[in-house]
Amino acid sequence: MPAYIIGEIEITDPDAYKRYTARTPDVIAKYGGRFVVRGGNGEAIEGAAPNRVVVIEFPDRAAARRFYDAPDYQEILKIRLGASKGRMILVDGV
Repeated sequence: MPAYIIGEIEITDPDAYKRYTARTPDVIAKYGGRFVVRGGNGEAIEGAAPNRVVVIEFPDRAAARRFYDAPDYQEILKIRLGASKGRMILVDGV
């Protein structure tokens, strides 16, 4: 069953965030993931829309956890945490 990492992000340092986004595609692909949504033109239909939404699909929850917990992602995660605020969730698909 596929699993998804969903991020709602408010970018606070655009230059640093660009360094993060430049490095993530290769790491995501390494763990079997692919972007379904990356940024986009979000429109709030209920509540407030974050300024950036990311949805990454993985083959399963275990692959998503391997990605998130991997040393190569944890290294670049520090960049995102310093350049943005928001939340990330892991959810199973149907």
